Amino acid sequence: MDNQPDNLTPEQAKPDWEKKVLEQLAFAALNEQKTTRRWGIFFKLLTFSYFVALLLIVAYPNFESEMSTNSQHTAVVDVLGMIAEGEPANAHSVITGLRDAAKDKNTKGIILNINSPGGSPVQSADIYDEIRRLKKLHPDLPIYSVVGDICASGGYYIAAASDKIFVNQASLIGSIGVVMNGFGFTHVLEKLGVERRLLTAGEHKAMLDPFSPVKNQETKHMQSLLDQVHQQFISAVRDGRGQRLKETEAPEMFSGLVWTGSEGVRLGLADGFGSVDSVSREILGVEEQVNFTPQEHLMDRLAGKLGTAFGHSIATLLPSAEVR
Repeated sequence: MDNQPDNLTPEQAKPDWEKKVLEQLAFAALNEQKTTRRWGIFFKLLTFSYFVALLLIVAYPNFESEMSTNSQHTAVVDVLGMIAEGEPANAHSVITGLRDAAKDKNTKGIILNINSPGGSPVQSADIYDEIRRLKKLHPDLPIYSVVGDICASGGYYIAAASDKIFVNQASLIGSIGVVMNGFGFTHVLEKLGVERRLLTAGEHKAMLDPFSPVKNQETKHMQSLLDQVHQQFISAVRDGRGQRLKETEAPEMFSGLVWTGSEGVRLGLADGFGSVDSVSREILGVEEQVNFTPQEHLMDRLAGKLGTAFGHSIATLLPSAEVR
């Protein structure tokens, strides 16, 4: 029996189930939009947090080290690669790391982690002098050098200032000498029919110009400068190593030759064998290590590279001195 009134129009007589279905679909779509919006906000926040964390890591690379100095530890300062301005192993960076390590009240000792073929005599001497200064200010704070593959020239200049030098049997150490190199293109220009036109104010202003013939007076002058730097290097090594050097057993100790770690220990160029871990654990008596080497900020690195790229391209054309 039909209970609907007879006077209802056909539209009014339709059952309301279609309306309910449409309402349910509308509510479902609305809920789906809300859920999608919430997940969108979540992923945006997650992405933002990721970039913030990445920015902190880039801007403050030593954050973890700074937060890890609440207990006694070995302070590690890296001297890796060429020792020169614009390189990771530059005097400012190494000296900053040494000073920060010495200031930390929980530093049990400092280890210079050295793996370097050498570099600038000025940069090396600055680091050497700073180590000696810190040893006077903190006489009870040991400063050791631990050699990786190589500790030559300027690298050994720096190591000589430390209390002890530890090597691997196969490490290469020494190369106590100074070198200046360059190129000469005079005959090439002649063969090419190129005329070199050079104007200077000062007789020796274009000294060792690669496109001009070598002048004996200028060569002798530069050799005297190299000899002076070499003597400074020798004096620094003798002051740092003292009676441990067995110069009588190696008359060519300061000739620029290198020795293995085993020979270095025998000749007094090094004191024993060990790695950063073993020296920290067995000599200093602590397991924890904190690296105090400053890391260059990303923006500083980008800006610095732009400035040094041009300077380096010019410098490569001129002779330069290195302790080797």
